[in-house]
Amino acid sequence: MKIAVDGPAGAGKSTIARLVAKQLGLRYVDTGAMYRAVTLAALRQGVDMDDEDALLRVATSMDLNIVFQGQRGNVIYLDGQDVTGLIRQPDVTANVSAVSTHKKVRDFIVALQDQIGRQGSVVMDGRDIGTVVMPDADWKIFLQATVEERARRRQQELQRKGVVVDIKDLQEQIRTRDHLDSTRENSPLRKAEDAIEIDTTSLSISEVVEKVLDLIQGEAETCTRS
Repeated sequence: MKIAVDGPAGAGKSTIARLVAKQLGLRYVDTGAMYRAVTLAALRQGVDMDDEDALLRVATSMDLNIVFQGQRGNVIYLDGQDVTGLIRQPDVTANVSAVSTHKKVRDFIVALQDQIGRQGSVVMDGRDIGTVVMPDADWKIFLQATVEERARRRQQELQRKGVVVDIKDLQEQIRTRDHLDSTRENSPLRKAEDAIEIDTTSLSISEVVEKVLDLIQGEAETCTRS
């Protein structure tokens, strides 16, 4: 069973994909964490975010390890250090879209994701999973939400970490990321033709998870009966 969960920044992809994977007993892969790890490594090395070849060298030389650890879910290790929290910091968030626009970097990361997808049942989330990484996924879910709601969620997430950010600044960052993600030449953010779209703006996390599970289990039952 392969499940692709796509959508723009802040739509709830990682949270929903992780919980759906837990309910179904499947592996979960947060592909965005891979690009964030490259971005963090590049920032640490002072690499120019417009230098594609330098970023590729960072990506191919870093030691990236994603380990599933029970309640924590995916734990991201970069060169032996747990950077699960660090890759969500504002400086990484502000630069990750620029890093992910580079074709050489995306080709390298997508190849890694493709290898993971071929290893068996998985729930994978990102922006191009249903269109590029796993176009043969059994189920494709596209999550959406308004910019205002996504900014509110991001602000609450940062506040829990002790980081104070103005809501207007977050809205502008999200609009900028949406533009970069949807207009890049290589693997742009878009909904697969056969994906099912769910607007999460007014839904709780549990409600979205329930919708996804109902879709998957309902279709599975239909296939079994036929």
